[in-house]
Amino acid sequence: MGIVKPLKTGRLAGKRIGILLESDFVEDEIAYYQRRFAEDGAEVRLLSRLWGQPSLTFSGHEHRGTIEVDGDLEQLDYHELLQFSALIVPSGMVADRLRYTEDVEHDSPALELLRRAFRIPSLVKAFSCHGLMLVAGAKDLVADRPVTCHNNLVADVRNMGAIYLNQDVVVDRDLVTSRSVDQCHLLARTVIERLAVTQREAA
Repeated sequence: MGIVKPLKTGRLAGKRIGILLESDFVEDEIAYYQRRFAEDGAEVRLLSRLWGQPSLTFSGHEHRGTIEVDGDLEQLDYHELLQFSALIVPSGMVADRLRYTEDVEHDSPALELLRRAFRIPSLVKAFSCHGLMLVAGAKDLVADRPVTCHNNLVADVRNMGAIYLNQDVVVDRDLVTSRSVDQCHLLARTVIERLAVTQREAA
């Protein structure tokens, strides 16, 4: 998967979208996001826990396709996060892998990142399919908020205190969720529409 250059005349020109990544990602989903967001002018940055390395290569779930990631999510403090307009936790096993922590008394770096992200209302947080697994250890982030998710995760999100809605896409202010990878196009469109609105309001 190569880098797709954002269209300079797109309505999201100047905006940056981060996508969390790990192995067992869905190749077609990530490729779609890269192209779709670039088509509207947004820069896409792939982010992961790099374990002190300059970059890591991850393999996909279905075709074993590989992708190199050099964005270190542990380096995203509040100042860096403010450079992003949206963060996306995709489908596959990305969320499950990123919630690993060596010390069970402390959150994983990815969950710490999301705690910071949820304190920034202007930053859109989007979760596809099983993505909400990543916030299981911080249920206060989604408690009493309407969401959707993969059918296998419904009991989990209810145990987090979230309000499950049987819909393909659910929007609650800065939180966007979609049912499964089959709705990734709807998730992308919803994120784009929300960012385009804020772009127009700022103009």
